[in-house]
Formats: sequence, C-alpha cells, structure tokens
Amino acid sequence: MPSTILKILLPLVVLAGGGFAALKIRQSEKMPEPRETTVHDPVVRVVPVRRDDVTLDVTTYGTVRSRTEIQVVPRVTGRVEYVAPGFRDGGFFKKGEVLVRIEREDYELAKTRAGAFVSQAEARLERELAEAEVAKKEWDEFGKGEAPALVLREPQLAEARAALSSAKATLAAAELDLGRTEIRAWFDGRVRQESVEVGQFLMAGSRIATVYGTDFAEVRLSIPDDQLGYLDLPVLRDIAAGSHAGNLIPVRLSTTMSGTRFQWDGEIARTEAEVDPRTRVIYCVARVRDPYAVGENGRPPLMIGMYLKAVIPGRRVEGVASVPRSALRGRNRVLVVDADDRIRWRTVEILRKQSARVLIKSGLEVGERVCLTDLETPIEGMKVRVETRR
Repeated sequence: MPSTILKILLPLVVLAGGGFAALKIRQSEKMPEPRETTVHDPVVRVVPVRRDDVTLDVTTYGTVRSRTEIQVVPRVTGRVEYVAPGFRDGGFFKKGEVLVRIEREDYELAKTRAGAFVSQAEARLERELAEAEVAKKEWDEFGKGEAPALVLREPQLAEARAALSSAKATLAAAELDLGRTEIRAWFDGRVRQESVEVGQFLMAGSRIATVYGTDFAEVRLSIPDDQLGYLDLPVLRDIAAGSHAGNLIPVRLSTTMSGTRFQWDGEIARTEAEVDPRTRVIYCVARVRDPYAVGENGRPPLMIGMYLKAVIPGRRVEGVASVPRSALRGRNRVLVVDADDRIRWRTVEILRKQSARVLIKSGLEVGERVCLTDLETPIEGMKVRVETRR
C-alpha cells in the first residue's frame, strides 16, 4: 500500500518542482522596452523638366541600287573584233568610249552598194527630167490644148524620184548599220555583268552585258505611315511632281565596315507613286552624287547592294519636353514630385516615343521634377525623399 502511494505522489512532486522553477526563471527575466515604429519614405530619382526645340528625324534603312541600268544589245550581226579592256565584270568606262566593235567589211560593202544605187537613181532622174523638158517643148510647138500628164512624162518623173528616195533610204540604213558595228557607251558607267569575247559571233538583239551609270546612286528607303507626319510632306509632293528642285530634303547615309563608321550625304530625290498595301509604308528614293569617289579617312565607294542606315531631318518643333522613357507610366502618364516632395500623377500629350526618350508636347511645366524610380505602388500625395546626387 505505501509503495502505491509513493508511486502516485512522486511524479506530482516532480511536476510541482519543475513548475515552481519555471515561474522563478520567468520572474527573473526583464521585460523588453517598447520601441516606436518608424516608416521611411521611399527614395526616388528625379529629372527636372526643360523645353527645347527639336528636329523630328526619321531613321530608316535601305539598299544601294543604280539609278540607270541598261542591257547592252548589238543591233547588227557579226563577229567581234574588239572588246574594250574595261568592258569586264566590275570594269569602268567613259561616255562615248567604244566598248565592242563588230567586223565592218560586210557593212562597208553594203554601204558601197547602196551608194551605187543612189547614183543610178540620180542619173535616171536627170534623164527623165531632160526627156520631160523635150516633151514639153514639142507639145508647146505642135500640140493643142493642155498637155496630158503622160506626154509630159510626169508618171516617169514620179517613179524616178521615188526610186531615188528609196536608194537614199537604203544608203542611210547601210550607214546606220555600219555605225552600229561600234557599240559605244551612252554614259559614264560600270559593268555589272558581261558575256562577250573577241571572235565571238553575235546575233542582233542578243544581250551581251548589263551596265549601270556611275554619276548617281540611289537608295530606296521605306517610311512607315506613322512616321510620315514628321516629314515635310508638301515638299515631298512637289518633288514627286518634279518641281521645286531647290527644296530637296537632305539625308545622311551611313554604314559600319570593320568597326569604322562611314557616311555619305544625299538628298531625297522623289517618292514612289503608291503606298505598299501589305506593309503600309511609302518609299522615298535618296540620291547620292558621284558615289564612287573615295572620301576622306579612306571612305570606300558606295557599292551597289550595300545596306545603309538613313537619317532624314523632319519638321522642327519648338518647346518640347524630353524625358527618359523609364519615366513613362502606362500609355501617357508620368509621376511628378511637387515642392512638398509628394507624388502627383500627371497625364501628358506625347509627341513621339524614341528608343531611350519620350518627347512630350504638353502636360509638363519647365522646372517640374519627373520621377524616374519605378515605385511598386505609387499613390497620389505619397511622401517621398528625392535622391541627392553627390
């Protein structure tokens, strides 16, 4: 019996002792002093608003092409006896230079025969004129009334004159063919591709080369319809109509080769006649004078097929605010920090969005501070601290 009571009381004594010890430990601890909670205002970066006059440049790209390109085709048949040294792929030539010469003997003989026919026709006409004069005198002496046309040999004279005209035309054609045995350059140019050699027999009308002019090069530039408003469209219409040549729009063309940037100055010569129905762009054609001249700092010639960047100066707009694109919130809103360092929402009228900046036409005043920091939950009137740059 006593052992049973001991088994019951012993755990109770242990639990009571543990509870008493815990109470004493808790009573010996010092309670922490309460602290005031401080809420820090977010730090933001700002940029002051300033207004400037800006030119709304339009940047686009295009490929160099020739302004004048033709197929060289012989107009007479014959064997080639001469090909100009520069008349090779990539070769240059000057206006009036003989590019290809075809053997002339057959055409010189044809000219001689035609000349002989002219002489015969002239002699026949002289004979008919003389006989007509004799016939008229005889009629005046022996005839009565008006002389018949046949008596006066008028049909024979008409036939002789026609024969002479035909012979002269044949001579002129022979002279043309003889002249066409020499194919001359119509302009200063360069050979894109040729396929003719000395000794080759050419047929009239066969293509032997493709050449293009070197006085100008052209670059076809695409202008999206949303960029057209930045350009001076009335001038473009004048150019398309072929007037106001003195108002050509300048354009700066450039490319990078081996890490070096090269530039060419050109001008918008014309616009094409229609808007591309698929891409909704209009094409302008820039023209560069003397594209093969070697420029300063080793600038290479403007080669056909080169891909170029083009910057076209557009309309000039006064009093435009420019802010970093990171300042834009949504489509057309920004955050402004007022004089009390509080956030204010502002709706602005955007003139143009660029890659790094936004041009704002209205909605911001000079000197106002635009917030650049991306706040998580900006609230109207929220207090902020403006970052002080050292």
